[in-house]
Amino acid sequence: MREETQAMAEEVSAFHGNHGNGEFHHHHSHSATSQHASSHHLLQVESLSVAFQMYEESVGLRGFFQAHQRSVPVIRDLSISVHVGEVVAVVGASGSGKTLLADALFGLFQPNAQVSGTIWFDGEEQTGASLAALRGNRIALIPQSIAALDPLMKVGRQVQGFAKGSEGRKALQKRQEELFARYGLSPEVADLYPHELSGGMARRVLLCCALVGRPQLIVADEPTPGLDTPLAVQALSDLRAFADDDGGVMLITHDLDLALQVADRVAVFREGTVVEETSVAAFADPALLRHPFSRALWRGMPEHGFEGDWEEDAGHA
Repeated sequence: MREETQAMAEEVSAFHGNHGNGEFHHHHSHSATSQHASSHHLLQVESLSVAFQMYEESVGLRGFFQAHQRSVPVIRDLSISVHVGEVVAVVGASGSGKTLLADALFGLFQPNAQVSGTIWFDGEEQTGASLAALRGNRIALIPQSIAALDPLMKVGRQVQGFAKGSEGRKALQKRQEELFARYGLSPEVADLYPHELSGGMARRVLLCCALVGRPQLIVADEPTPGLDTPLAVQALSDLRAFADDDGGVMLITHDLDLALQVADRVAVFREGTVVEETSVAAFADPALLRHPFSRALWRGMPEHGFEGDWEEDAGHA
């Protein structure tokens, strides 16, 4: 296993510079902007599988202590990557395991989880402990719900509290003020509680929480629910700007139409794995998409008449 890991690392380091659309390796094609800064991906996930040890449900209460355990797979042999300077949209139906992928990237595993595969970040192989150490620092999360904000703490303190490192209080306050100015939040917002914010303001506060630690990678898990279209577009534009400033973004969403407006590449997620990872340009024509489920997503978009049949097309995979 160690030899295979080393071989994969050497293969990753063999690719330099930019890639044209359609160039394919490591399970994905590339957009025109894809690049391997320092000769590697910013994030590289290879053959990730996550299963949970569960008791059989049918034994009843009396037989609980004699119940057999079974392994329930949720993520299966998943591979995905994020380059410096790009937004990768992970698109799939709700309940398909996308949020569990986000948890895995932060080293968040339940005690009954069985995890296999390899994750590299910035060219270094990671463990669950090292991923946890990166959390809130070099890798930041934008959670699904604004309920992630502490209702009993003022917004400014919350943003500053998300930073890890040796910066002092004055430096953190200055950083928070810079972020508020960048994303159109007035200085007075720092003294408000979350319930005093509009939905759009709360979303921007969550973005500031993610950015305050100066991360290299942002994982945005359904960052636009509850927002009307203009606010959703603005939230994704903020992520686009972060990527353009030499960051990387993994955008987890079920809204393909919205994702195509800001992403460079799309990872099509189905039943716990990525069935295709391709450039946004490939969605201009279903003939450019390799997997039947990807083509079904294309046909299911509003401008294509909602004609996709996910189940039928998946059966032809």
